[in-house]
Amino acid sequence: MRHSTLGPLAVSLCLLAVTSPAVAQAGVTVIGTVTMLDRGDQAPDDLGQAVVWLEPTTPPTIKPATPSMAIQDKQFIPHLLVVTIGSSVTFPNHDSFKHNVFSVSDAGAFDLGLYSRGDGKSARFDKPGIIRVYCNVHATMSAFVLVLDTPWSSQAAGDGTFQMHDVPPGDYTLHAWHERAKEVTEPLSVPAAGMTGVRIGLDASGYRFKQHLNKYGQPYTTTGRRY
Repeated sequence: MRHSTLGPLAVSLCLLAVTSPAVAQAGVTVIGTVTMLDRGDQAPDDLGQAVVWLEPTTPPTIKPATPSMAIQDKQFIPHLLVVTIGSSVTFPNHDSFKHNVFSVSDAGAFDLGLYSRGDGKSARFDKPGIIRVYCNVHATMSAFVLVLDTPWSSQAAGDGTFQMHDVPPGDYTLHAWHERAKEVTEPLSVPAAGMTGVRIGLDASGYRFKQHLNKYGQPYTTTGRRY
């Protein structure tokens, strides 16, 4: 019988090489700028409300979150919240009067009812899409929850620049969205070294404001309102 000439250390190293999983490639950074055409070729002052994200070719692992969108001085703060699917958003009321937060959006309609200061009711979002958030008491209150099925997203800075970190190299669809512009998509291949200088443009030149309706699909009325 032929005996092995490998020593104990060599045998251990061989077993380690066979049983150890492959080391996953570290994610890289994608840096770019989103631009937006406004009416009259004016420079938009709300580029910080633009969002970009990467849609991979295969479904990624998603981690839900539990962020808040506060109500204060008849405003939603922040005006825009980006979350992943499965996340629950709480809407705490910091005003001294009641609010009724609701949405009739197809991606996640909800109605939290009328509630007072100190209360914070929540809504869970299980589908990707744009959730338009309103108050049934105050017609001027509006906000957006953007629900994504990807962990790689970025809300732009005021000058339109953005960064996405820990992105695995590969092929994606790059999305850009703003509440005043139609969503834009482009193919994007992320190399192992990461990327800089990515540019994507939006067009808000055709945007026209339209007052939303209340949760019953009717125009708002101020009759009998005390606040």
